Amino acid sequence: MNTLRDHFLLAMPQLKDPHFGSSLIYLCEQNAEGALGLIVNKPLPLTFAELMEQMAITSTSNRHADQPIYRGGPVHLDRGFVLHTGNTKWKACLKISDQLSLTTSLDILEALAKGEGPEDFLIALGCSGWEAGQLEQELLDNTWLTCAANKALLFNTLADERLAGAAATLGINLTLMTGQAGHA
Repeated sequence: MNTLRDHFLLAMPQLKDPHFGSSLIYLCEQNAEGALGLIVNKPLPLTFAELMEQMAITSTSNRHADQPIYRGGPVHLDRGFVLHTGNTKWKACLKISDQLSLTTSLDILEALAKGEGPEDFLIALGCSGWEAGQLEQELLDNTWLTCAANKALLFNTLADERLAGAAATLGINLTLMTGQAGHA
Protein backbone atom coordinates (compact mmCIF):
# COMPACT_ATOMS: atom_id res chain seq x y z
CA MET A 1 0.00 0.00 0.00
CA ASN A 2 1.27 3.48 -0.88
CA THR A 3 0.97 5.85 2.03
CA LEU A 4 0.27 9.56 2.26
CA ARG A 5 2.02 9.80 5.64
CA ASP A 6 3.85 13.13 5.88
CA HIS A 7 1.57 14.69 3.24
CA PHE A 8 -1.02 17.43 3.29
CA LEU A 9 -4.68 16.91 2.48
CA LEU A 10 -6.20 20.03 0.97
CA ALA A 11 -9.97 20.31 1.17
CA MET A 12 -11.51 20.78 -2.25
CA PRO A 13 -13.84 23.78 -2.63
CA GLN A 14 -16.96 21.57 -2.80
CA LEU A 15 -16.26 20.15 0.69
CA LYS A 16 -18.77 22.02 2.84
CA ASP A 17 -18.48 19.82 5.95
CA PRO A 18 -18.35 22.08 9.04
CA HIS A 19 -15.30 20.23 10.38
CA PHE A 20 -13.28 19.89 7.20
CA GLY A 21 -14.34 22.65 4.79
CA SER A 22 -11.35 24.90 3.93
CA SER A 23 -9.06 22.63 5.93
CA LEU A 24 -5.42 21.76 5.50
CA ILE A 25 -4.66 18.47 7.21
CA TYR A 26 -1.23 17.09 7.98
CA LEU A 27 -1.43 13.31 7.63
CA CYS A 28 0.49 11.64 10.47
CA GLU A 29 -0.37 8.05 9.62
CA GLN A 30 -2.03 6.06 6.87
CA ASN A 31 -2.05 2.29 6.66
CA ALA A 32 -4.41 -0.62 5.95
CA GLU A 33 -6.28 0.10 9.21
CA GLY A 34 -7.06 3.75 8.43
CA ALA A 35 -5.53 7.20 8.71
CA LEU A 36 -4.86 9.90 11.31
CA GLY A 37 -4.20 13.57 10.71
CA LEU A 38 -4.36 17.02 12.25
CA ILE A 39 -6.07 20.11 10.88
CA VAL A 40 -3.22 22.64 10.90
CA ASN A 41 -4.88 25.84 9.70
CA LYS A 42 -7.70 26.41 12.21
CA PRO A 43 -6.50 27.91 15.49
CA LEU A 44 -8.79 27.86 18.49
CA PRO A 45 -9.32 30.97 20.61
CA LEU A 46 -6.78 29.49 23.04
CA THR A 47 -3.07 30.10 23.59
CA PHE A 48 -0.36 27.87 24.99
CA ALA A 49 -0.31 29.89 28.24
CA GLU A 50 -4.08 29.49 28.67
CA LEU A 51 -3.88 25.76 27.97
CA MET A 52 -1.12 25.34 30.56
CA GLU A 53 -3.23 27.23 33.09
CA GLN A 54 -6.26 25.00 32.36
CA MET A 55 -4.10 21.90 32.77
CA ALA A 56 -2.52 23.25 36.00
CA ILE A 57 0.98 23.02 34.48
CA THR A 58 3.27 25.69 35.87
CA SER A 59 4.98 27.72 33.15
CA THR A 60 8.40 29.01 34.10
CA SER A 61 8.98 30.52 30.65
CA ASN A 62 6.95 32.88 28.49
CA ARG A 63 8.75 31.67 25.38
CA HIS A 64 5.67 29.94 23.91
CA ALA A 65 2.93 31.81 25.82
CA ASP A 66 1.20 33.25 22.75
CA GLN A 67 1.51 30.13 20.57
CA PRO A 68 -1.99 29.28 19.27
CA ILE A 69 -3.62 25.93 19.90
CA TYR A 70 -5.34 24.29 16.92
CA ARG A 71 -8.55 22.33 16.42
CA GLY A 72 -7.01 19.14 15.09
CA GLY A 73 -10.31 17.56 14.15
CA PRO A 74 -13.60 16.25 15.48
CA VAL A 75 -12.21 13.02 17.02
CA HIS A 76 -10.77 12.71 20.56
CA LEU A 77 -11.44 16.35 21.43
CA ASP A 78 -10.24 15.67 24.98
CA ARG A 79 -6.73 14.71 23.81
CA GLY A 80 -3.77 16.83 22.87
CA PHE A 81 -1.44 16.11 19.97
CA VAL A 82 1.94 17.82 19.58
CA LEU A 83 3.38 17.79 16.06
CA HIS A 84 7.04 18.75 16.35
CA THR A 85 10.56 18.67 15.03
CA GLY A 86 13.45 17.12 16.88
CA ASN A 87 13.99 13.93 18.78
CA THR A 88 11.58 11.23 19.87
CA LYS A 89 12.61 11.00 23.53
CA TRP A 90 9.06 11.65 24.75
CA LYS A 91 7.01 8.90 26.45
CA ALA A 92 4.39 8.55 23.69
CA CYS A 93 5.99 9.58 20.41
CA LEU A 94 5.46 8.46 16.82
CA LYS A 95 8.21 9.27 14.34
CA ILE A 96 6.47 10.38 11.15
CA SER A 97 9.42 11.40 9.00
CA ASP A 98 13.09 12.28 9.36
CA GLN A 99 12.01 15.76 10.46
CA LEU A 100 8.65 15.38 12.24
CA SER A 101 7.14 13.41 15.11
CA LEU A 102 3.79 13.31 16.88
CA THR A 103 3.74 13.17 20.68
CA THR A 104 0.71 12.67 22.91
CA SER A 105 2.34 12.44 26.35
CA LEU A 106 2.33 15.12 29.01
CA ASP A 107 6.13 15.27 29.32
CA ILE A 108 6.48 17.31 26.12
CA LEU A 109 4.01 19.94 27.39
CA GLU A 110 5.86 20.16 30.70
CA ALA A 111 9.14 20.70 28.83
CA LEU A 112 7.60 23.38 26.60
CA ALA A 113 6.20 25.14 29.69
CA LYS A 114 9.80 25.39 30.95
CA GLY A 115 10.95 26.85 27.62
CA GLU A 116 12.55 23.55 26.64
CA GLY A 117 11.55 20.87 24.15
CA PRO A 118 11.36 21.09 20.37
CA GLU A 119 12.05 24.35 18.61
CA ASP A 120 9.16 23.99 16.18
CA PHE A 121 5.84 22.56 17.31
CA LEU A 122 2.11 22.77 16.79
CA ILE A 123 -0.40 21.68 19.45
CA ALA A 124 -3.82 20.43 18.40
CA LEU A 125 -6.80 19.40 20.49
CA GLY A 126 -8.54 16.53 18.77
CA CYS A 127 -7.58 14.80 15.56
CA SER A 128 -9.01 13.72 12.25
CA GLY A 129 -9.44 10.01 11.67
CA TRP A 130 -10.54 7.71 8.86
CA GLU A 131 -11.46 4.03 9.01
CA ALA A 132 -9.87 1.51 6.66
CA GLY A 133 -10.55 2.53 3.05
CA GLN A 134 -12.48 5.69 3.99
CA LEU A 135 -9.78 8.20 3.07
CA GLU A 136 -8.99 6.32 -0.13
CA GLN A 137 -12.67 6.57 -1.14
CA GLU A 138 -12.73 10.29 -0.31
CA LEU A 139 -9.69 10.76 -2.55
CA LEU A 140 -11.46 8.91 -5.37
CA ASP A 141 -14.48 11.17 -4.80
CA ASN A 142 -12.25 14.26 -5.27
CA THR A 143 -12.82 15.47 -1.72
CA TRP A 144 -9.11 16.13 -1.17
CA LEU A 145 -6.02 17.17 -3.07
CA THR A 146 -2.71 15.90 -1.77
CA CYS A 147 0.83 17.23 -1.77
CA ALA A 148 4.04 16.53 0.09
CA ALA A 149 4.18 18.19 3.50
CA ASN A 150 6.36 21.20 3.95
CA LYS A 151 7.92 22.09 7.31
CA ALA A 152 8.02 25.80 6.45
CA LEU A 153 4.26 25.81 5.79
CA LEU A 154 3.61 24.11 9.14
CA PHE A 155 5.79 26.28 11.34
CA ASN A 156 6.69 29.49 9.47
CA THR A 157 3.45 30.38 7.69
CA LEU A 158 0.42 32.08 9.23
CA ALA A 159 -2.46 29.66 9.81
CA ASP A 160 -4.84 31.44 7.42
CA GLU A 161 -2.24 31.29 4.62
CA ARG A 162 -1.34 27.59 4.93
CA LEU A 163 -4.06 26.13 2.70
CA ALA A 164 -3.32 28.54 -0.15
CA GLY A 165 0.41 27.96 0.39
CA ALA A 166 0.03 24.20 0.09
CA ALA A 167 -2.08 24.63 -3.05
CA ALA A 168 0.57 26.93 -4.50
CA THR A 169 3.15 24.12 -4.21
CA LEU A 170 0.94 22.30 -6.73
CA GLY A 171 0.62 25.38 -8.94
CA ILE A 172 -3.05 25.74 -7.97
CA ASN A 173 -5.13 28.68 -6.78
CA LEU A 174 -8.05 27.10 -4.90
CA THR A 175 -10.20 30.22 -5.30
CA LEU A 176 -10.21 29.64 -9.07
CA MET A 177 -11.33 26.01 -8.82
CA THR A 178 -14.87 24.88 -9.46
CA GLY A 179 -16.82 23.01 -6.85
CA GLN A 180 -17.58 20.22 -9.35
CA ALA A 181 -15.31 17.32 -10.21
CA GLY A 182 -15.21 14.88 -13.05
CA HIS A 183 -13.28 11.87 -14.27
CA ALA A 184 -11.88 11.65 -17.76
